[in-house]
Amino acid sequence: MQTILLAGGLGSRLAEETVTVPKPMVEVGGRPIITRVMDIYSHFGHNDFIVASGYKSLCLKQYFANYHLIANNITVAVDSGKMDLTPASPGGWNVSVVDTGPKTMTSGRIRRLKEWLKPGPFMVTYSDGLGNIDINALIDFHKSHGKLATVTAVQPPARFGNIELAGDRVEAFTEKVRRRNTWINGGYFVFEPEVMDYFVDDMEPLEQSPLTQMAQDCELMAYKHDGFWHPMDTIRDRDTLNNLCEEETPPWMRFNEELSSDITALAI
Repeated sequence: MQTILLAGGLGSRLAEETVTVPKPMVEVGGRPIITRVMDIYSHFGHNDFIVASGYKSLCLKQYFANYHLIANNITVAVDSGKMDLTPASPGGWNVSVVDTGPKTMTSGRIRRLKEWLKPGPFMVTYSDGLGNIDINALIDFHKSHGKLATVTAVQPPARFGNIELAGDRVEAFTEKVRRRNTWINGGYFVFEPEVMDYFVDDMEPLEQSPLTQMAQDCELMAYKHDGFWHPMDTIRDRDTLNNLCEEETPPWMRFNEELSSDITALAI
């Protein structure tokens, strides 16, 4: 199944970085975050990607055009220039980078890729959110309900530390996130081809009229993911994700722990 990576926005809250590169190219642990997102899909055998670029599209095109050099070891015969590549790690990605316009909004970017999509359902995600989502379980859930669209619902990460109280007495300061019934759009969508009928305006964000209308038409279901998920919206988020990359296995690549999803439908 093909995966569209929405990668065309300005990323204004990361202006320190995005003045020179598009937001998906901001590095997390020494690699652009877009490749970290692709790792999640690739783990489950989904390696066919379409990058919907816009702002600084050339940067994305140049990166993936040269990715065979980045991702492999090379041996060069300096006299002839002949080069041999030796894979440094399993790859197999097929990546199309399509310029969908510098000012096009997210639903318009998807609409502009209609001719690039193969028949059947497809996946869509933002290029700035990392989570240990079981992609195949997400697809199975989508197939089970028979609706046009599935969105992955996640619980927002704590932006501030918690105060642990015993009555009025402070016991500790902690980063622990309490479980609560708050769910937000975490991306990681699965769409049927018919959703294109909802994408009629290039200047309409996916999260506004298109998803709202799908919900009103009872065509949108939610896959509840209560494992790890974290966006990269700010410099602080970037630093948090960089710190997590120092772990042997980053939390967004831990799929066998008790961080799995509860595949219960939500009323959106």
